[in-house]
Parts: sequence; C-alpha cells; structure tokens
Amino acid sequence: MTPRKPSSARAEALRIEQHYVSMVYDRLDAARERAASALRAEHGRGGPGGTHQARLERDVSSAEHARRVAQLAGVERGLCFGRVDDGDGETYYIGRTGLRDAGNELVLIDWRAPAARPFYTATPSDPGPLVRRRHLHTRGRTVVDLDDEVFDLARISEPDRRTLVGEAALMAALRRGRTGRMGDVVATIQAEQDQVIRSGLGGALVVQGGPGTGKTVAALHRAAYLLYAHRDTLARRGVLVIGPNAVFLRYIGQVLPSLGETDVVLTTVGEMYPGVRATAADPPETAVVKGDPRMTDVVAAAVRGRQRVPDGDLEVLIDLRTSIRGGVEVVVERMALGVDHAACVRARDRARAVRGPHNVARKLFADTMLTALARDEARRLDLPPLDAEDLRYARAALWAQPSVRRALDELWPPLTPERLIADLLTDPALLYPAAASGPLREEEIQALLRPPGAPWTPGDVPLLDEAAELLGEDDAAGRAAARDAVRARREAELYAGEVLTITGVAETTLVEVDELADRNAYDGEALTTADRAARDRRWSYGHVIVDEAQELSAMAWRMVMRRIPARSLTVVGDIAQTGSAAGARSWGEMLDPYVKGRWREARLLVNYRTPAQIMAVATDVLRSVAPAEEPPISVRDGAAPPRALRVPGAGLPSVLPPLVEAELTAIGDGRLAVLTPDARHREIAVLLPGAASTLSPDALDSPAVVLTVTQAKGLEFDSVIVVAPEQILTQSPKGPQDLYVALTRPTQRLTVLHETPLPPHPLSPEHFTD
Repeated sequence: MTPRKPSSARAEALRIEQHYVSMVYDRLDAARERAASALRAEHGRGGPGGTHQARLERDVSSAEHARRVAQLAGVERGLCFGRVDDGDGETYYIGRTGLRDAGNELVLIDWRAPAARPFYTATPSDPGPLVRRRHLHTRGRTVVDLDDEVFDLARISEPDRRTLVGEAALMAALRRGRTGRMGDVVATIQAEQDQVIRSGLGGALVVQGGPGTGKTVAALHRAAYLLYAHRDTLARRGVLVIGPNAVFLRYIGQVLPSLGETDVVLTTVGEMYPGVRATAADPPETAVVKGDPRMTDVVAAAVRGRQRVPDGDLEVLIDLRTSIRGGVEVVVERMALGVDHAACVRARDRARAVRGPHNVARKLFADTMLTALARDEARRLDLPPLDAEDLRYARAALWAQPSVRRALDELWPPLTPERLIADLLTDPALLYPAAASGPLREEEIQALLRPPGAPWTPGDVPLLDEAAELLGEDDAAGRAAARDAVRARREAELYAGEVLTITGVAETTLVEVDELADRNAYDGEALTTADRAARDRRWSYGHVIVDEAQELSAMAWRMVMRRIPARSLTVVGDIAQTGSAAGARSWGEMLDPYVKGRWREARLLVNYRTPAQIMAVATDVLRSVAPAEEPPISVRDGAAPPRALRVPGAGLPSVLPPLVEAELTAIGDGRLAVLTPDARHREIAVLLPGAASTLSPDALDSPAVVLTVTQAKGLEFDSVIVVAPEQILTQSPKGPQDLYVALTRPTQRLTVLHETPLPPHPLSPEHFTD
C-alpha cells in the first residue's frame, strides 16, 4: 500500500497511533526477551543428568517457554491492527495476541478474546457499545494509514473528531496484489465471517459459500479461535486442517502462525496415510469407483481372500536331523507332517470368528495350525500325548522351521496395507473375486485395474486407510511392552503431578498432568502435539477442518471421520464448485451417515474477491450448473471488464506469450494464472517457459503459473487467462463446474481465449469486451 499524503488531521492521527503502536511493540520485545531468557536459562540447567524430578521440571518449563517464543515470533507483522472507542470514553486496541505493560495493565487485546468481538460485529445499524472503529495499517512497525468508521458522531470527543479519517478497510485489503501466500483477514473480518469463526465447538458446522466469500480464511481463523477458546480441550488432541493440494497448503501456511497458533496439522487427502504422498490423478471413472462406499466391501473381501485353506490336506516337510559335512550344515533326515482339510477350515473359521484384524487373528490361526502339526509329529514319533508345556515347546520348534513358516504364510500371510491394495488393483485374479462383494460391474472393475508399479493417487489413500483398519498389526511384543508402560505411566503421572505442584504450573491451565507425562514417556526429540499427531494414523483430533470439502468422496469422508470420533468438524466448501466426479452432490449425502441431525449450515453470501463484472460471467455458468444456488453478491466493481479473444489453435503460440507479458505489466507485483484444460496443460506450459507449471508448494512464488482448473482450486490471482473454455466445459461430466471455478479465480482481471465461438449457454458474449 502506498501511503497517502497526510492531511493535518491524518498526520495528527498517525502521530497518536504511532506512539501507541511503538509502545505495544516495546512490550512485545520485552515479552520475547523474557521468554527467550527463560528458555536459555532452562537449557543452561544442564544436559540429561540430574534426578528424574529435575529433568521433568526442566522439560515442562522449557516446553512452555519454547511455545511462548514461537507464538511471539509469529505475531510480528501487523501486531496491532485495530482500535475501538465505546460510549463510556474507553479505548481498546486489538491485535494478534494479548500483551500487558509493566504494571500488568492490558495494552493489547487478543483478537479472539470476547472483549475484541465488537470490533468485528459492529455495524451501522447495530454498533453495540461502540462509537468508533479504527483500522490501523502498518508496514513493519510503522503506521502508514488509518480508516475510521463512526457509529455515533455525537458521542465522540472534540479532539477525536479532529483526527477522524476514513476509507473502508476491507476495500483497501482487496486492492492489494496477491503474493503467492494467503493473507490473514483478522483485521478485516466481517460480521457473517465472525459468526462462523466463533460458532460453538460441538457438532459439524458446514460453511457453504460461493467464490470469494472468505470461506477458507474464516475457517483458519476459526481454528485459531477454537484453540484459544477451548485450549483445555484441543491442546492435547490438536486440530487437523485438510486442504485440496500441497500448493494450497503452502498458500495458507503462514496464516495460523501469524495468528499465534503453531500446533495445527495441515495435510491433504493424499497425505493422510503416513509414508504416502499421493499426487497422481485418477481418470474420472476410476475416481468414482474408488470413492464409492461399496469399496469397503471390496477391501474386506480382498482381506478374506488372503485367508486361505489348501484344496486338500496340508502337508509340510520338516527337518528332523542335520549334520555338518565339509563345514556345511546339511539335512540328513526329514519328516512329512500333515493337517487334514477339515481341520484347516476349522482353524481359519476360528480365527475369523474372533473378528480381530487380519494380522492379529493370524496369530490364532498359526497357533491352531502349529498345535495340529505338533500333535501329528508326536503321533508319527510315537510320543505320549503332549501337555501344555510340551505343546508350547513343540510349536516354537516347528515355527523355527522355514518350511512351516512358508506353508502358513501362504495360507494366512502377514500383510501391509500397501501390499494388499497394490496387489488388489493390479491382479485380476484377486480383484474379480473381491469385486463380487461390491458388487462391481465389469466396466467398474476394468476402471480399477492398473499396471504394476503405478504411483499412488489420492483415491488410493482411503483404500489404504480402510485396509489398515482391517489388517491391524500383530504387536505381541508391543503389547507386552505396553503392559510395562502402563505401570510406568501411572508412576509418571504421579510424578508429573508432583512436579506441576512444585513448579506452580498446576495452578494454571498451561500444562496438564497427562500432557507432561506424554512428553516424558520417551527419550529423544521433543515432539509437539502436531508432530505426534502427524506421525500417527490412529490419532484422534479434537477438531477437524476440511476445506474444498465438496471434492471429498464418500470413502475419503469415512477416513476423515476416523480421525474425529467426537465429530467436531468445520466443513468448508461450495457444492456448485464440485469438480471431482466422486465428490459431493449435497452436504447431507456425505455427512448424514456420521452426524445426522448434528450438523448445521452457515451461508456466506458476500463476494469480497471477484469484481461484479467478472461475477456476472460466472453467474451465467452457475445457473447452468446449480440453478437453485444463490450466487454470492460482489461488493465492488473491477477496473477492467472481462475480455474474450478468439484465437485459432494455430495462433495460440503467437498470442499467449505477449498477452501474459501485458497482463503482468498491468498487475505490477501481483500474480497471474493461465488455466488450461487438463489434456492441454503440458502443451500450454511449453509456450510459457518462464511460468511455473508443476504442482509444487513453491509454484506461487512465480509471477505467472500454468495450472489446470483442479490445481487452481482454493487459490486466487490478480489476473487469470482461461484458455479454451469450450474444452474445459466438455472435458468431464463436471466440466461446467470446472469452468465456474476457473472464472472465479481472479481478483482484478479476466481474459478468455477461445478457439471456437463462445457457447452462448453458459457463456454470454454480452458480458465480454473484445
């Protein structure tokens, strides 16, 4: 923002506010130094030596100081952004965190605190206690501009009247160029967004809003607000934010730290299974099948299909005696042991009957089969009946035989989710019997089959998660260790309680006993809640936020719901923008199986991003996609009307590069996107070698980027060039939705390059200039 030449009133107002903001930054520096000094002091108390109590005391204190240092580091930019004056003559300043002066008086109110709410909710028709709201614009630590909204001029003092200034803060924010990162809206939150942010924690909140209505930033501020207002509930379980792709996650990645929150896990559906980063795309017909709830039966059948019995009796050769010959151990005597077919069936059915995960039930199957083999061995060797101790020894000896292990592994193999799903999707002999449980049609089975070694796709991840639930892990050694850990845990919690009491932390809500015990339950690096949650597939979060939620399939929702047993969710999206063939047709369709009667909808109806002229183009498309949906209302006009240029395909190489250069000049330091049909992304990227074209997290650092519409979901750009809209319309059954998304990405300028005449429905030529 270029600062305006100040009038005398503005200059005086700037001087007053600069004095106060400088004081607030002094308090921030002092708080940082106190936290950093305390952290250094804790680190200086020595290494791993000392008593267990001393180490616990040091760890709890160090963790809290480190958290405070991180929070204070994140709020530097735009620390103080607002001021309110009420009818009693009181003035309060609003910022990214709360700060007190040397006398413990509050000098800055945290934006999430109840006392700050009037800053967001006051309107001319309902100002509440306020007579004035002032927005402060800063660059670094300098106040460069001000905007006043006066609600009751009669109650403003004469000195304050002389320093009134005005410009709508929201409009100023909208005129700023994009930077490749989302800016927080904490200083410009509107009343309808504030209602979303401060809505209750329980149940599922659906935030339905068209393009540019601020759904995403409202949801991120909601995450920060919930962590502030319900820290005792959420700090130990954390908050999970699910976005559509890695570019989007980097785009929003700085919002939460700037709001003072660092303990949130950001991920995509393709990364929700630890160790897998799935970015390859499925064809629409494949995505539909993978996302269908019938796949739960297919995966379950695939697991059962790996629990086999021999066609006849089982026969295994075991080594009875070995000898050393020429320095090499050789087998000199073998014996054939057997288990009849009926006994094999009984062993399998018994293991299935316990309804445990495959890898856990495998132990029961193996024990039953080893018992049968041990008794057959005793019979063949003419030994007396085996007692319990003899059986344990005989089973262990047989399990040590490679031939026995191979035979049992063939019947009931240990499986990983990766192996099960990869085999299922590449082997018709495994897929066809499993698909009968769906039941899947022939064309659906063919859509699932792929060559061996194919990369994972986001559609595979819910299948991996489903397989992980059905397979489990045979962790007998882990369970034994867990029993020991339970005893140690009880001692650790008793000890942690004593430490919190000794350190005085027990009287606060900063650390709970079980949290401190968690931190000291292992040796090694100190992990935050977010660190531990991101590494654990079975982690249960306190709250989950799903952005672009309309894109999730039914199977993806099943995976998400496993992460949130309390069903505390914020679901953010727009049904009219559903681009995935497996995505939502209605919110009830996706949510009713899990939270029927316990989800509520908030609608955002004001479009702060898209100029009215561009939204008029998009509204025509919306009417063809979802005629019942109400288009969001744009609050501003654009500086330039949308343009439509007809360019034959052969002319694109000569037209597109200079057009991109001209648009970059027009938007200055902003960002430009060229949006393409899926099939032409590579072709068009070659024409613009200076533009980023891969879906990498740093793609938006480039002034220009070439993306498909799917890749551009959730993002915004100062200028957008849509290439071949007629092909985007027909590239998939969701083509009209894709075009609607493409047309609503720009904040300033839109150009449409078409190779054939514009289809009058849904694109009306009257909205374009040539």
